[in-house]
Amino acid sequence: MKQILLLTLSTCAFAALSDTVHSSVSTYLEGKSFSNSKQKEDGTVYGVGADIHYNNSAYKITYEHAHTNTKQPPLPYDLKIDKLFLKYGYEFNDTFKVNLNYISVLNDNIAITDGGDIYGIGFSYIPHKHLSSNFTQYFSDYDDFNVYQSDLRIDYNTHLDEMHIKISSITKYINIDEENPNGFTKNAKDDYLTTGIKLHAHYKSYHFGAGAYFGKRVFAIMDDGFKVQHHAMEINETYALGVGKVFSPFIVRFQYIYQKATEIPIQNPNVKVDTFRFVGNYKF
Repeated sequence: MKQILLLTLSTCAFAALSDTVHSSVSTYLEGKSFSNSKQKEDGTVYGVGADIHYNNSAYKITYEHAHTNTKQPPLPYDLKIDKLFLKYGYEFNDTFKVNLNYISVLNDNIAITDGGDIYGIGFSYIPHKHLSSNFTQYFSDYDDFNVYQSDLRIDYNTHLDEMHIKISSITKYINIDEENPNGFTKNAKDDYLTTGIKLHAHYKSYHFGAGAYFGKRVFAIMDDGFKVQHHAMEINETYALGVGKVFSPFIVRFQYIYQKATEIPIQNPNVKVDTFRFVGNYKF
């Protein structure tokens, strides 16, 4: 863990000293509460990272640590997780871009997805300044099963007087390949299809956001490769709201996310997850 923290901090220091354009360092803190869960009570998540743009390349790194208070029994102790997220993007021109993603579940002291590696490759096509699309294919490699995920995102940008608006549609297809019989996937379906819509509005120094996902999903990669749901929870509903403000060069955001899920190993439905998130960015 210390090596990962040093790598993240070194990347942030490199970003601050390099001749970069519109780059940033960031941190976030989440508080989670679980209702009707037979395994989890509440928890906290924190992350730190950097988003570095240099010439035609973009480098993004995030280290995340989570601690969740569990119900004992059935679980033997509280849950502790460390994850690393990496992304590299290259812009060939104003029309074509490529991205490479990597996620590592560095430590999970309970789940069988401990040590899992996730890989992604994608490309973006921007036919018009108001319209862009991205397709990314992910492969999640766990000891007992694999997950194939295909993401298609379409963004539409426009202006309404002084307000900049972006509307995004997201489609995720997930296929689970069970290599060894295990408790995580025995009650999961082979295939999942989920769709989502997001709205972001930027007016002067204020940001507003909202989003929703429809359709079930499990073991999904979210947030453009910077979240991974590697526990056996089948997410049924997701709704999110957010607000932010620019205090140049700082940006602060507050978000609320509501999810409804089923703990599929024990077939426990109607689990509700409330997440409050604070995000801070420093741009340079």
